This record gives sequence, C-alpha cells and structure tokens, in this order.
Amino acid sequence: MIGCCDMKLNEKEQAMLAGKDGPARQWAIEHQLQVGRMFDAEDMVEVSQSHMMADPESLGEAGVAFVEQFAALPKEQRSVAIPMITDPRGVDLTYYDPLGQTEEMANLERRFVAACEKLGIMMTDTCINYQTIMPPVLGDHIAYGDTGVVIYSNSVCGARSNFEGGPSALAAGLTGRTPRYGLHLDRHRQATKRFLVTEQPEELTDWGVLGATIGRMAGSYWEVPVVEGIDKAPTSDALKHFGAAMASYGSTPLFHIVGVTPECHRIEDVSGDKLEARQVTADDLAALRQPFGAKGEKVDVVVFAAPQLSLVEMQQVANLCQGRSKHSDTSLIVCTAPSVYADAQRMGYNDAIESFGGKVLQGTCFYQQYAREVGEANGWKRLLSNSTKIVNILGGYGYLPALASMEACVASAEKGEIVG
Repeated sequence: MIGCCDMKLNEKEQAMLAGKDGPARQWAIEHQLQVGRMFDAEDMVEVSQSHMMADPESLGEAGVAFVEQFAALPKEQRSVAIPMITDPRGVDLTYYDPLGQTEEMANLERRFVAACEKLGIMMTDTCINYQTIMPPVLGDHIAYGDTGVVIYSNSVCGARSNFEGGPSALAAGLTGRTPRYGLHLDRHRQATKRFLVTEQPEELTDWGVLGATIGRMAGSYWEVPVVEGIDKAPTSDALKHFGAAMASYGSTPLFHIVGVTPECHRIEDVSGDKLEARQVTADDLAALRQPFGAKGEKVDVVVFAAPQLSLVEMQQVANLCQGRSKHSDTSLIVCTAPSVYADAQRMGYNDAIESFGGKVLQGTCFYQQYAREVGEANGWKRLLSNSTKIVNILGGYGYLPALASMEACVASAEKGEIVG
C-alpha cells in the first residue's frame, strides 16, 4: 500500500490518481480522496455495484455537460469498472407532454441517458433495485445512492453502503471502490438507540408511519435504531415503506429489527441489550399522521410512488381499480420500475389501472420529475398518497399532502374527495 495525503492507496489506485487510466478515473479517485479525508477514512474498499441518483432536475445543464465530457473519451477510458445502475429518471420519455413537462426537460433527459450509456451504465431507472435487479447480499460492499435504496440494502440485505451522492456514485462506478468509512465499518453498524413497538403495523402505510416515527426519534445519520416488538415477519414491501420513511424523516441509513434483519437474530448481536428502550406508542404514531389528515376535502391528484411500486403492489392497485372509474376532477399517477412495468403490462395490471383513468409511468418517481412544475401545469394542490415518504417531501413543492391507505387512496380517486 502507498500512502497518499493520510489515506492509503494501493498501486492500482495510485495509477488512477496519476492519470494513467485517463482523466475520468483520475477525477473519480481525486473526488473519493476528498470524501475519504472528510470522514477520516484510512483507505478504499472495493465495491461490487454502484447505484446513482441523477435526475435532470437536480443535475441541470451543468451536471449533464459534466457527464458528457467523460462520455466523449475513448471507450477504454470512460467505461465503468463495475456494474452500475440508475435511480428513477425525471422524465418518462414515452409520456411527458400530457403531464406538463416541456421538450427542454425531455431533451436534457435524452442527453444524460445517451452519456450514461456511453459510460456503460445500465439505465435501470429504479429505486427498488433490491426487488428487481440483483439484490446485494450479506456483507457485500456497495456504493448506492437514494436513501430508500441504501437503508433497505444495509438493513434487510445486510450489505454495506453509505449514502452516495451522484458524483460519489459515479466515482465508485469508474474506480470500483469507495472510501472505507461509516457503514463499511463494523463499529458503525451497532445499535445506538433501542425502540419498543407497542402497536403492530398492518398495511403499508402503517409501516411507513412507524418508520417515519422512529426516524424522527432517532434524528441523525449516525444513529442506528434497533426495533423490538414486531410480532411477525414483514413483507419486502412493508420493509420498503418502513425504511424509505425512516430515511426521509431521520436521514437514517441502517436499522435492525430483532429476529427479522440478518445482523440481528438477537438484540445482543447489535449491542442493543445495553441500551434503554423507548416505547413507540399509539400517540406517537397519531402525532406523525396528524398533519396529513384531510378527510372530506377535494383531492386533485392521487400518487403511488416513492418508492416505486413492486409487481405485487401493481397487482394490488389494479385489483382495487377493477370495475371502477376515477372522478373527472381527480388524477391518478402510478410510478414503477421499467422491468416491473413490462411484467405488469403482460399481466394486465397496467390496463386495469388505465381503464380506471390512471396513468402508469415507468422509470420515474413523482417527486423527482419536476413535481412543482407538473403541479402548476395541472393546477394540482391537494395530493393524496399511501407513501409516508412522499407526503414528507411534497409539502416543499407547493402541494398540500395527505396520507391514507392504498385502498382509501383508490376510493378517494373514485369519489374525488378524501375518504376515511
């Protein structure tokens, strides 16, 4: 190993830093050194996969041009070193004008997609890659973006990733490593706070509310909650909503559930037995829900997104839509991964949702697709969802968000007002 500015680099990494593998990898390793020094990393760790958040709304012209400069390099200098995948896009290029998105937005998306493809990045366009592509495994070091992806992969799969911003995920894809700090280290994966659940969650929104409540109580990226009191194993979709909401409310990248998640067969496995337990009560859950209740109010748009829907969720929404029609003044938007969309199309789920009057978008997520501009273009204010994550976010985009179960969301879209 060769020392470099208090971080150790091996010969391969030193060659990248010297520019021997081209300017893209040189930029990437320099970026990673800056991140590593900030977090006192001693060296790099090899990663098996990278997942990048990079929708055009957040990238802008400058971000797209930045990636395009690497795409213009010779192939041997620009290709990613490991499998690299992408988070939801900002524009569904098969359906954007009716949403109120502009050709300028679509063109920015097209340019970015073309640049990524030249780098060898797989345009998976999903935040549920752990349900659809190649889930990481216990102990697998990865470099993932998207808070929901990271918390599920860390907690449910037992893989190891920090929250990687877009540039850091790209750097990991180009180098095949990331700085060894945070959740790549055993000591940061031990529990720091202990929670006892007293009310059992039932449907997906309940799981989201519970996750959000614990995330808000934990309150820090560096806190690791361990949860007791869950009396039966949750589904993948339940844990998806639980983790996404926890990360949204608490910036939490890792949780343990005793007897459920792979690193916590017993509470002693994560040192939770040394912590004082805090109860999560019905009052705590009601307090989380309170700002998002709007029973009887007119609803402009019902959104199923954040996270994208699994195939099982697509079936559930389709079954609820069967034989019904949405209200003429209410829109219904469903966001899913392209791979799920294809299966849902084959199985008739998309047709059932669209016969109801809804629209299924593939490869996008609602809050990442110019949500403010879309809302203004359509005159949408009151938004209803079963996702605790999305209602936490969209208040900042000019919406009045409300929260309800999947069943109540579809019934509200049919009636045109929020039902209980």
